[in-house]
Amino acid sequence: MSSITQLSLLAHPYDKVRPLTGGRREMKVAASIPGSALIWAMGRGDYAKSRALVQGRPGGLSLIAILPSATEVTDDPDVLHVVQRCRPHGLLPDHAGPAVQDLAQVLRRPPLDLAADVTDYLLWRGLVVDRETTHLIRRIMELSAELRSITALSRSMYLSRRALGRRLFNRGLPVPSHWLQIARMLRLASRLQNSDASVFSIAYESGYPDGFSVSNQMQRLIGCRPSQVREYLGWEWILEAWLRREAEEGGLAPDAARQISAGPKSSAGPPPPFPRPRAGRPRRKSSVT
Repeated sequence: MSSITQLSLLAHPYDKVRPLTGGRREMKVAASIPGSALIWAMGRGDYAKSRALVQGRPGGLSLIAILPSATEVTDDPDVLHVVQRCRPHGLLPDHAGPAVQDLAQVLRRPPLDLAADVTDYLLWRGLVVDRETTHLIRRIMELSAELRSITALSRSMYLSRRALGRRLFNRGLPVPSHWLQIARMLRLASRLQNSDASVFSIAYESGYPDGFSVSNQMQRLIGCRPSQVREYLGWEWILEAWLRREAEEGGLAPDAARQISAGPKSSAGPPPPFPRPRAGRPRRKSSVT
C-alpha cells in the first residue's frame, strides 16, 4: 500500500484501498455501501486543503486519519485540533504504507467509549447541541450496557418515563425506547465483528432471548441482518442507517430529518442551534416512552 494518496477509500471486502478522485460525489457513493471508510493520510500533501472535504463527508462514512510525521505534529499545533474537529473513527501514527488488514482492524475495533462516541457523532450530524439533551442520550448509551427496559432506565435516571420521553420529544428526537434499542444493538454489533461466537450465543450474552429476536429487531431498526453486520465493519454506518430509518418513519422532527438528509457541516464553527419541532409533526405510532 505504498501508493496511498492523501484521500483514499476502503470498502468491503477490505482487500485494497483506492484513491478518492471524485470528491464529495464519490464519497457519497462510498457512504451508501455499509462499512466503508475514508482514509486521510494527512502527511501526503497540504491537509488544510482537504480538511473541509473530510469534515463534511457524508454520514455513515467512517474516517481513519493517519497523522503526519512527529516533527510536523510538533511544529504545527493545529494538527490535533483539526483531527478533533473531523472526529476520526481511528487514528494512526505516520506510516509510509499501512497494510489494508491493519486499516480493517482499526475499523473493526469497538468504541473505547460508546456513549461519548455516539454523542460526538450526533453533534457532528447537527442533531443535538444543548448540554441537557447530550447528557440524556449519553446516559442512555452508558446504561444500555446493563439495562434492558425503559422502566429501569428512567428509574436509574431519576425521571418518570413520560418526563424522559418529553425531553427528547421536545428536541425532535426519537423516543427513549428507540435510543435504548439502538444502543444495545451497537454493543451487540461490536461483539459480532470481534468474535467468532455464534449469533445465538452473542444474543443470549447480550440479554436477548435468542438469535431470531436479534435478527428481527436488527432488520426493523437498520434493515440488515446479523450476518451483514458481522461482514461490514464499523458502527457509524449502523447508527446512520438507524437515523435515516427514524427520519423516514417520523421518529425525527422535520428539521432534524432534513439535517440528516443534508449531511454534516464542513464549517469550522459549531453547528447552528437546534429548533424546536413544530406542533403536529408526523410520527410513527409509538408512545413517548
